[in-house]
Amino acid sequence: MSLGHACVDVYQGAVAALVPFFVAERAWSYAAASGVVLAASLLSSVAQPLFGLLTDRRALPRLLPLSAAAAGTGVALSGTGGSYALTLALVAVSGVGVAAYHPEAARAARAVSGGSHTAMGWFALGGNVGFACAPLLVSGVVATWGLRATPLLAVPAVVGVVLCAAAVRSTGARAAGAGGTEAAGRDDWPAFLRLSGAVLCRSVVFVGLSTFVALYVRERTGGGAAAGTVALCVLYAGGAVGTLAGSRLAERYGRLPVVRGSYGVTLIAVAGVLLVPGPALYGCVALASAGLYVPFSLHVTLGQDCLPRHMGTASGVTLGLTVSVGGLAAPALGALADATSLRTGLVPLLLPPVVAWLLLRGLPEPGGAAAPAAGPERVRR
Repeated sequence: MSLGHACVDVYQGAVAALVPFFVAERAWSYAAASGVVLAASLLSSVAQPLFGLLTDRRALPRLLPLSAAAAGTGVALSGTGGSYALTLALVAVSGVGVAAYHPEAARAARAVSGGSHTAMGWFALGGNVGFACAPLLVSGVVATWGLRATPLLAVPAVVGVVLCAAAVRSTGARAAGAGGTEAAGRDDWPAFLRLSGAVLCRSVVFVGLSTFVALYVRERTGGGAAAGTVALCVLYAGGAVGTLAGSRLAERYGRLPVVRGSYGVTLIAVAGVLLVPGPALYGCVALASAGLYVPFSLHVTLGQDCLPRHMGTASGVTLGLTVSVGGLAAPALGALADATSLRTGLVPLLLPPVVAWLLLRGLPEPGGAAAPAAGPERVRR
């Protein structure tokens, strides 16, 4: 399931990785290019809670290979036509595929992992690896042959369909047994809404950096396309370390203290991206990656524990919308960058980490779990 997650999330990372090539080859403005990210995000943002509601009613494991195919098809065809409207439509299809995948996948992963934070961290790691591979894959294909070669980007989707189908066969019985709304416990909607607000803030920063960091680093360092690709890889690759570190830290210190601390790190890192010159800029991008990815899988398990009777909905919001909703802000950042400068266009990204920290301040562990003591106690035993 983790490997299948990687194959699907390649296409979330690929959309942002394609932006510099759309700007260079089609002479699009920053606002127009960020509209591609919006297209992938908009339908995904709307569709994801709907798919979550469906999986709350019944398990839909066969949705996993179908959604992997849709996610890959949209991106693979996005560079084949010169029409802006057609490109938006194709990227939107990919966004719907991603939306269909995440609620069911997260619910099934929670079922077969037995609720382990570390196991869910490994599942989330798969998606982060897919993100990290996306810039290299896109650059290797499109920088060599141009946008007309995007059909080659369908290869991960083919692999993902096979892996998801295999996962359905091997885990279907256990995952299906966890479907429906028979879970014990009460839903805490106020806590979930506060958590969702923090997820939205994280999404705005992550998608904003994903959309523009390659162009920004190229502009600041004068290193050309390679410098931008490296920066995007650093932003995504840090997720591999951050996600696993988050799950381990949560077992020792508790989920919410770790999540709150990560937003403080994110604020410092984004300020560094704006202020630090030269090669040290890559270090700030890496720090931003850590701050944004440490809470990634913790958002998912916190949301599921807030809504034990609606895990599909919780998974769709905390796992899928973590990425997609932020795309709604990307055109505004692009328009500000067109009117001023790309650096000024990124300044608003300093605000969301502060808002996220405030939303989570004082929020108790779902169900009153004493998470900070649980990890060390297990170790001593």
